Parts: sequence; C-alpha cells; structure tokens
Amino acid sequence: MSRAFKSQLYEQFARVTKAASSPQRLELLDLLAQGERTVEALAEATEQSIANASHHLQVLKQARLIASRKAGIYVHYRLTGPEVFSLLRSVRVLAEQHLTEVDEVVRRYLGNRDDLEPVSREELACRAQAGDVTVLDVRPAEEYRAGHIPGALSIPVEELSQRLTELPRDKLIVAYCRGPYCVYAYQAVELLRTQGRTAQRLVDGLPEWRASGFPVETSSGQVATP
Repeated sequence: MSRAFKSQLYEQFARVTKAASSPQRLELLDLLAQGERTVEALAEATEQSIANASHHLQVLKQARLIASRKAGIYVHYRLTGPEVFSLLRSVRVLAEQHLTEVDEVVRRYLGNRDDLEPVSREELACRAQAGDVTVLDVRPAEEYRAGHIPGALSIPVEELSQRLTELPRDKLIVAYCRGPYCVYAYQAVELLRTQGRTAQRLVDGLPEWRASGFPVETSSGQVATP
C-alpha cells in the first residue's frame, strides 16, 4: 500500500516537472507571468509557429499550470495562480546557483549587469512614494495594461527614442520590464544615459514586484496588493 501510494503521488508531481521540462514552455510561462495572452501573441513573442505554441500550451494546460478562455475566435491563456510563477522563479534561482553556464550566457549577452546599477524593489517603492523618481515601464503596451507598478509611465522600448520629451530631465528614471533577463530595461537605460538622463534599471521585473507583495495597477485604474 505504501509503495502504491508513493508511486502514484510522485507520478502526479512528475506531471508538473515534465510539463516544465522544455525551454519553449518555460518561456511561455515567463510571458504569461506578465498577463493573459492569446495563442497568436505568444507564438509571435516566442518566434514559434502557432501550431507549435499551441502544442506547448496544451501540455502546460494538461498539467494545470495554465488555464484558457475563449473570446470570439481567440483563445486566451493565463497562469492558474501565483504559485506557477513561484515555480518558474525557483527553477531560475536553482539554475543560477548551480549552473555556471547561466552566468556565462548572461555575461556573453548582457555583459556585467552591475554596470547599470540596479535598484532594489524596496528602494524603488520608497522613492516612488516620495515622488523623487520617474518609474518607466518599457514593456509592450498590452503588458502594461494588464498590470504595472502604480504611477509608472508606459513607453515601450522601441518608442523611447521618439518620446524622450515625455520624461522629466530633473529626476532619476528607473526602467523596468519583464524580469532580470529581459533586455528592454538594459536597452532603455543605455539609451537614456546617452541622452544625458540619469537612469537606472529595476533589479528584476513586474512579476517579482507582484510576488513580493507590492501593489500592481491595471489600465482600469484598479490597484491590487497580493
């Protein structure tokens, strides 16, 4: 009885790890941590065919890591709960601590991350409340609408060079995007500094901000605290 119980129990646990044992599916979960997305939007963001993205999404859905709803001809996917992002974050931290290859890849593509002087979530929360910093969300507009740091200004990174006049010159600008390995904030800070602005990046992104219990605002003006 004990062996049968454990075998069946660990078989169910393994459903989760099997579903997450694909780089494409991990990236899909990372994107869905920003907010609900359609199959088409996820396929475009991950540079997959719609058929491939749909297959990976079905695997994640079968493991109850994501859920879906249909609106007209479009199917929208979302994480089933904050614990799914916790799983993704744990995998990332485990890989960072035990796989030297992670640091090698990061240094190859992002250089020395400390050069851009990351700001902690706690420091940003304090400075934003004091009003002495401009918080800049450089993710795509639909991700901003799904949820953002309260008071953040939305300027997608590809529009930043044309919209610099919307940013004050006399304040520190803190840019954030999807997470610690999202290149948008790095690109934004580098651009802003070349234009004579004082800029830093948030140490990670909106999902980590939300997971830490800080409030998140939607485009409707609603503010929620986890």
